[in-house]
Amino acid sequence: MTTETATFAMGCFWGPDALFGKVPGVISTRVGYTGGKTADPSYDDVCTDTTGHAEAIEIVFDPLVVSYAQLLDLFWHNHNPTTPDQQGPDYGNQYRSAIFYHSPAQQKRAEQTKQDIQKLLKQPIVTEIVPAPRFWSAEEYHQQYFAKKGITRSCHISWKTPDELRLRE
Repeated sequence: MTTETATFAMGCFWGPDALFGKVPGVISTRVGYTGGKTADPSYDDVCTDTTGHAEAIEIVFDPLVVSYAQLLDLFWHNHNPTTPDQQGPDYGNQYRSAIFYHSPAQQKRAEQTKQDIQKLLKQPIVTEIVPAPRFWSAEEYHQQYFAKKGITRSCHISWKTPDELRLRE
């Protein structure tokens, strides 16, 4: 099986982990930190808002079952891409909206979908689209946090669910 990797930051990583973990074709998810300057950061480090890292999710997926475009669709429709360094009550650089692309094709698709979504929103999108740097895995207690705690609600806004993925390929 050929797999691909997608990396997104959309505020707190617990909700996205629960969301993407339900998508058919997603092989695995891992939450962690990326996009900053501190090597091997801890959650406490990232919460100081000085590391430059975002709370993010790394998704390994089977592109024959779910496309990168479908994952982007969930990304855009399950957080607010117009609030700089904030999602809901969480604020700080670690809660920024970002797409960390792993290939030129992912970059092109991310930029195209950003333009499409911008047409639907009144405020400008602040989501950064940048090459994927090293991803640092978060502490084990953060992995599949909602499932471990029996939490079924999400802290993210939800325009779409995994069942509503639209095909774009």
